[in-house]
Amino acid sequence: KSGTFGIYGDYPELDKIQKKDMVWGRFINNNDILENKKVCVIEEEIYKQLFDKEEYPIGQYIKINSINYKLVGMYKEGALRTGGPQGSIHIPFTTFQQVYNRGNSIGWLTITGKPGFDISQIETDVKLLLKNLHQVNPEDNRAFGSFNLGKEIAKVTGFLTGMQFLTWFVGIATLIAGVFAIGNILLITVKERTKEIGIRRALGAKPWEIKRQIILESVFLTGVAGALGIIAGGLVLMIIDATMGKGDNATLSNPTVNVEVILIAFATLMILGTLIGLIPAQRAVSIKPIEALREE
Repeated sequence: KSGTFGIYGDYPELDKIQKKDMVWGRFINNNDILENKKVCVIEEEIYKQLFDKEEYPIGQYIKINSINYKLVGMYKEGALRTGGPQGSIHIPFTTFQQVYNRGNSIGWLTITGKPGFDISQIETDVKLLLKNLHQVNPEDNRAFGSFNLGKEIAKVTGFLTGMQFLTWFVGIATLIAGVFAIGNILLITVKERTKEIGIRRALGAKPWEIKRQIILESVFLTGVAGALGIIAGGLVLMIIDATMGKGDNATLSNPTVNVEVILIAFATLMILGTLIGLIPAQRAVSIKPIEALREE
């Protein structure tokens, strides 16, 4: 089995900056660097292409450009890929220099900042430092390229925050619209039951008893509608997970809703259902028994 993959010469510190989720084995260590060892660490995608399913790869050899490398680790790539589309192979930087005759030539530097520091300012300072070291005009913006992962993460975070706000807005608007719909239904019901209410009032039913009945009906309808909505939402999430959350190219894996959010939404729905029930309840008790009995 063979494939085309990206080869990277790295130091152990890369695992601190871009933490690798190791499935088997280890990442490159200082001993590998000092002894120019021909060892490698591969991404899970490469393992799937080169090895049989559930085959243990650690200790086996893979040939890279006619040179055998001992496999010492395999990791699972995160959501933000840093390698090529076909996966990455990491070897000690000193081995990379020796095998590919690169000398002190460096293609990429990976830099991170301590918590609390502005990563954009660090990017600017590093570029300025490199320009000074290599005697490059400070105004030359094309001498050193860079990719700021922090900016990209900020864009994604901003987009997700906007989507979350939109989801909450649509959800709350839908919830309120549903509650008002129930209120309108109950108003119509009270209108149709005018004679019944008049008879009950004539027989001695107290206003608070009429109110209680209407409010309980409102709460019951709201609760049933809310429960059905939660069940329907759960079924939709299950369908999404079954169709879009499976396989290597899953676009939306394991979509879920926090239980606290469900409970808050249901409690809010019940409170609004109670409040909206006061309107038809007040309408019901405002009907005079004599006028209600005359209603046809």
